[in-house]
Amino acid sequence: MTDPSARLSEEAILKILNQLLDPVLSSSRTAHRPAAELATCSAKEQQFALRWLDVVARTNSELGFQFVTHVARAFKAMAFADVESWVVQAMDVYDRQGLYPGSQSLAAIDRFVASQLSAQHAATLDARRSAVLTYYLNGLSSRSLRVEPSAQASTDTKTVFLPEMIDRFESAEKNAALYRLLATQLWAQTYFGTFRRVSAGNATLSSRLDAYDDPEKARRWFERLEQVRLDACIRRTFPGLARQMDDFKDDAHREDEKWGEWIAPLQDPAASVEDTLKLVEHAYQSPMTLPAMTPWSGAIDFLGAERATQARIEKQEKKLREALAQWLELDPVSDDLPDDMTISKAPGDDDKEQVFLINANGESLEPPDEIQEILQSMALDLDPGSISARSGAGTDDHYDPSVQAESRETVSQGNTDPASDVLFYDEWDFRRGHYRKHWCHLKEHDMPAGKSDFFAETLEKHRGSVLSLRRSFEALRNRSQRLRRQNSGDDIDLDALIEARVQAFAGEEMSSDILSRLERRERDIAVIFMVDVSGSTKGWINDAERECLILLCEALEILGDRYAIYGFSGMTRKRCELYRVKEITEPYSEEVKARIAGIEPRDYTRMGVTIRHLTRQLNQVAAKTRLLITLSDGKPDDYDGYRGEYGIEDTRQALIEAKRSGIHPFCITIDQQAREYLPHMYGAVNYTLIDDVGQLPTKVAGIYRQLTV
Repeated sequence: MTDPSARLSEEAILKILNQLLDPVLSSSRTAHRPAAELATCSAKEQQFALRWLDVVARTNSELGFQFVTHVARAFKAMAFADVESWVVQAMDVYDRQGLYPGSQSLAAIDRFVASQLSAQHAATLDARRSAVLTYYLNGLSSRSLRVEPSAQASTDTKTVFLPEMIDRFESAEKNAALYRLLATQLWAQTYFGTFRRVSAGNATLSSRLDAYDDPEKARRWFERLEQVRLDACIRRTFPGLARQMDDFKDDAHREDEKWGEWIAPLQDPAASVEDTLKLVEHAYQSPMTLPAMTPWSGAIDFLGAERATQARIEKQEKKLREALAQWLELDPVSDDLPDDMTISKAPGDDDKEQVFLINANGESLEPPDEIQEILQSMALDLDPGSISARSGAGTDDHYDPSVQAESRETVSQGNTDPASDVLFYDEWDFRRGHYRKHWCHLKEHDMPAGKSDFFAETLEKHRGSVLSLRRSFEALRNRSQRLRRQNSGDDIDLDALIEARVQAFAGEEMSSDILSRLERRERDIAVIFMVDVSGSTKGWINDAERECLILLCEALEILGDRYAIYGFSGMTRKRCELYRVKEITEPYSEEVKARIAGIEPRDYTRMGVTIRHLTRQLNQVAAKTRLLITLSDGKPDDYDGYRGEYGIEDTRQALIEAKRSGIHPFCITIDQQAREYLPHMYGAVNYTLIDDVGQLPTKVAGIYRQLTV
C-alpha cells in the first residue's frame, strides 16, 4: 500500500496540474516549473496546495495556475493559516477587480506578510464590532443608522461608512477606540446640523461651496472647519470622549495659538453650520496653510448626504401629514389640515430631549409619541421652525438628481452609487469555506400598488375563515397561563405539594414552591414575513400568497404583534431586490393593503442576501421573540449559477447567522421536493409543507398561531 504521508513525485503533481488546470496548461512542459517547486514541499504542504488548487481552479483556471506558481514560496514565508488567508484574499480581489489584480495579489507575498504583521495590532470592522457600533449610534440618535465597510470614512445620513481595518497605532486597544471616535464624529454630522437646512427648498451645502472659483479648496476648508465645530459639540456632550481625543492627538495635530484664536467662534455652544460657512469665506482668502486633519476625522459626503436628506424630507412630510390627519381625525387625502397650523419646540426645551407642539386654532397641543418621533427626525434635517406637513414643500431647485457621486468600487464590477440605497452583502462560498466579500448588491423598493378591489374580494371570498381566525386570535391575545411551582400564588399546586412532602419524608428539606398563580402573558413578538415573488409564483400561487397575507394582517392586527412584510426577487448578484410591503413600524393602512394587492411575480430566488438584510432589520428591534418566516414555492435559484448546492449552502449559512443573533427562522413552502433540502437548510422542525396551494391562505395564519403560542 502507498503511504498517504509520502510526498508526491514531480510526475504525479504534473499529472494532477494538467487535470485541474486544463485548458490553461496546454502541455506538461508549461507546468514543469510549478510542479518541480511543489515536489520539493512536504507531503502536508502538497496536500494543502492541491486541495486549494481544486478550489481556486473552479473559480478560474488561470488564477489556479498563478496560485500553484507562488504557493511554494508562500509556504516558506507563512504558516498554513496565513497561506489560506493569502489565497482567500486573492480570490476576493479577483471577485471584485478581475484576473490581473487577483494574480498580482497572489504574487505580492511579501506585501501580504507585512500586512499580516501590521494586522496583529489592527482593529477590524468584523460583524461583532459592526453590531456594537450600530447599537451605540442608534442609542445616540433619534434616527436609526447602520454601519457599513468602505474605503473612506463618511456618512450619507443613513449609513455610517467605516474602514474595514484601522492600524494607525501600534496598540489594538487604541485602534479599536479610534473606531468609536470616528463613528461618533460621523454621527455628529447628522445630529449637530452639518446638512441641516433652514427650509426644505433652500440651497444645498454643496451648491453654496460650488459658488467659489475653486470649489475643491472651499470644500477642504469646510471639512476642516466643520470638524472643529463638531469636535466642540462632542466635547461638550461627551467629556469622556474629549479626554480620548486629547490622547489621540500627536505633534502633527497640536493646534498653535493663532489657529486656536481663529477658530474660537466655532467652539461657541450656539455655533451652527452657518458659522462654519462664514469662516470658510475668510479662510478661502487667507494665506494660512490648511491644518492636518485629526485621526478621527471623516470625509463629508456632500452629494450623498444631500440626496438622502432630500428624499427623507419628502417622505417624512408625507408621513407627518398622514399621522397628523389621523390624530386630528381629518382626511389625509384632501390635505384638510388647519391653515394656521404651525409646529414649534416646547419652551425651555434643549437639543437632547426635543418636545414639539402643534399650534392651530389658537391652541398649542403636544402630539402623541408617534408624531414626536417623526418631528424629532425631521428636526435633524430642517430648522424646527420650518418643519411643515404641507405637500410640495420638499422641492429644491438646487438639487440635481442627475449628478452621480463617485462609486465605492470599480464601475466594471457594476456597483452603483452608495447614495442610491444599494447595500453590499457577503455571500458564503462553501467550496472556499469563506465569504465572498461585498458580493451581492441589494436595493429596497416600495411594492407598487395593485387593484383596490382585491382586498375586499379576498375578505368576501374567505369570510368564514376570517371570522374564525379573528375569534381564535382574540382568544390568543387574552391568553393567560397558570404558573406552577411558585413560592407565592392564589392556589395550591397539588403535584408540587406531593413532591415536597415526599422530599420531607425522605429527610430532605421541603421545598416552598408549592403554589400556583394565574398570570396573563404579555406578547413581545416581532416578525418579518419574507415572501418569494420570483417568476415561479406566477398565476394562482401569486394569488394565494396575496390572499394569505391579507388574512394574516387581519389576524395580526388583533394580536398587536409587530410585523413587517417584504417581497424578494432579483436577477444575478448585482441586482438583488427587496420590495417593501409593510415596514415593522408602519401602520396597517390602505397603502399597505394596496401594496399587498400589487405583489406580482418577478425574476429569481436568491435567498441568502435577503435573509442577511432582514436579519439586520430584526436585530434593530427590541423584542423577546423575533421570527423570520419565509413564504416560498421552491429552492434558492438565480441566473448566475446560484442554484443547487451553492445556493442551498449560502442560504443555510445565512440562516445560521440569523439563529446566532437570536432570530428564529421558519419556512412555509408548497414545493413538493422541499423535504430533500429544507431539513438541511432550516432544520428538521423549522419548516412546514403545504400540499394544496388553495389551502395556503387559511393555513398560514394557523401556523403563525402555533409558532407564537
